[in-house]
Amino acid sequence: MNHLKESYHLLATFKQPNHLYLASHSNDYHYFWIRDAVYMSLPYLDKDCPTFTDTMRAILDVFLRYEWKIDIHTSQRPQAMYEYIHARYCPDGFEIHEQEWGHAQHDMIGAFLFAIGTGMYKYKKNIFRNERDHNIVQKLVLYLMCCRYWEDEDNGMWEEDREIHASSIGACVAGLKAVQPIVFVPQEAIEYGQSSLDSLFPRESWSKEVDLAQLSLIYPYQIYQGDKAKIILENVERHLLRTNGVIRYQGDSYYSKLEKDYGRHQDRTFYYGTEAEWTFGLPWLSLCYQVLNDDNRSTFYLSRTKEAMLEEAILPEAYFAETKEPNPNTPLGWSSAMYILAEEKRGYASA
Repeated sequence: MNHLKESYHLLATFKQPNHLYLASHSNDYHYFWIRDAVYMSLPYLDKDCPTFTDTMRAILDVFLRYEWKIDIHTSQRPQAMYEYIHARYCPDGFEIHEQEWGHAQHDMIGAFLFAIGTGMYKYKKNIFRNERDHNIVQKLVLYLMCCRYWEDEDNGMWEEDREIHASSIGACVAGLKAVQPIVFVPQEAIEYGQSSLDSLFPRESWSKEVDLAQLSLIYPYQIYQGDKAKIILENVERHLLRTNGVIRYQGDSYYSKLEKDYGRHQDRTFYYGTEAEWTFGLPWLSLCYQVLNDDNRSTFYLSRTKEAMLEEAILPEAYFAETKEPNPNTPLGWSSAMYILAEEKRGYASA
C-alpha cells in the first residue's frame, strides 16, 4: 500500500468546491471546523500549488462574513458564549445556530494566524487579495487582545469545559508571532501569553496535568523545544499513550466505552481506562520527535500510525479503548493530514 498516496487521496475527498474542508464524512462531523481546516491544509504549505492559499482565503471569507461581530469584540470583551467567534460552521461557511456550543476557542484563532503568517512570511504565498484581507487579520489580533486570551478561560481544543488552557495560549502566542511581520502586534500581547504559559508549565490546565493538545506546543508551534518539550512528551507517553492511539486526557468520556450507558457527566475518574484512543496522536508524536531530531522515536511512531490504519490508509478519529473498533468519525481528515506531515517531514530530514 502506498500510504502517502492513499492519504492524499483521502484528504482531497474532504475538500469542498468552496475550498473549505469537512472534518469527516460522518453525520456528526459533516461540518467545517476552522481548526481542522488549518491542520488539514498544512501538508500543502510547502507545495507549489494553490491548495493552501485557496483554503486560507476561504477561511478569510468566513471571517469577513462575520466582520461586524469581530468589530464589536475588538473593543468589547465577549461575555455570552455566542459572542465569541464561532469555530464550527456548515459546509457553506455559515454559522450553525441550532446548538449550544463551546465557542470560546482561542486556539483556533491562533492556529489560523499561525498558518497565515507562516504561509505569507516563510513560504512567500500571496494570500491577501486586498486591504480587507489585511484588515480582518489585524482585527483578529485585536480580538485576541480584547479577550485577554492569556487569562480568559476558553473551551480549548476539545471544545469542553472552560479553563485557562496552555494549548490555547500557546497557539495564540505562536499565531501572534507569525503575523508580526504582516500586521501590528504589540509585543506585550505576546509577552502576556508567554508569562501565562510559564506559570502553567508543565500542566495543560488546573484540572489536567497532561493533555494530548499540549503536543501542539511542540509541533507545529515549537513553543517548547529541548528539555521542556521532552517533559511534555514524557508526560503524554506515560499517561496517555495506548495501543491504537493517544487518549486526549485521563477520564475523557467522549466515545468512552462507558458513555453509551452512563453519559458523559460522571466524574472523570469514572471513565479511567475506558477512554477512546485517538489515532492522530501517533503521527503527532512522530512530528514532535522530529522537532527534537530523534529519528528513532519519530520512525517508531510512524510505524505505529500505519499499524492503526484500516484499508486504504484510513485513520479513524479514534478507536474504542483496547479494541480495533473505530468510532463513527471514520476517516478523519485531521488524522490523514497528520500522517502525511509526519511521513513527508521525516523523508525531508533523512534525504
